[in-house]
Amino acid sequence: MLEVRNATVTYGAAPAVSDVSLRLDQGELGVVVGPNGAGKTTLINALAGLHPLASGELLLAGRDLARLPRHRFCEEGIALVPEGRRLFAAMSVRENLELGSYRRGARERRAQSLETVLGIFPILRERLGAAAGALSGGQQQMLAIARAMMACPRLLLLDEPSLGLAPAVVVELFRVLRHINASGVAVLLVEQNVAMALELARRAYVLEEGRIVAEGAPRDLRGHPHIERAYLGR
Repeated sequence: MLEVRNATVTYGAAPAVSDVSLRLDQGELGVVVGPNGAGKTTLINALAGLHPLASGELLLAGRDLARLPRHRFCEEGIALVPEGRRLFAAMSVRENLELGSYRRGARERRAQSLETVLGIFPILRERLGAAAGALSGGQQQMLAIARAMMACPRLLLLDEPSLGLAPAVVVELFRVLRHINASGVAVLLVEQNVAMALELARRAYVLEEGRIVAEGAPRDLRGHPHIERAYLGR
């Protein structure tokens, strides 16, 4: 479904991501892990169309998106949950959700999608009229994911969804991501919680200094000496 071939992303003349290749099959759940400053956010933003590729290909279902204007990525079925959530804090939960369904195909399914996401996140049903900024951190993250799901994506991208959340909230968050993936949506996340991310994913990539240094099934990466020492504390 998603295939990235030799992608390079630069800031000015400086490469932030270099010659990265990865793939994600239809309905698959994948994860990109790595240390701070490895280029994870740059990579996920490039997949969402927020950063242009300096070179390489970005294919979704065989269609090269690399030269499309940014707004077209959403039309192609890609939704991003950015780091820090970036909600409209003064707007209500309902208004934030409705903004997620602005594209034409999603607008036509707005009522159905709203019921779907409120079924996944029942706490949001109770807070529909509340300002997004009044929610707890965990509830805000749920709202950010629900807003992305209102776009009816076929590929959901998440940037550090567990950052700053209590352990119990993270467990619930990862349960929800499994549920979303089981519904047929492909999911790719970059994540700081390496142990839990490897438990969640079916395909994993390790990014260091802008390059993929290891990839494969999570069970294989867990046994990799470098991964155990650098990321799992063993």
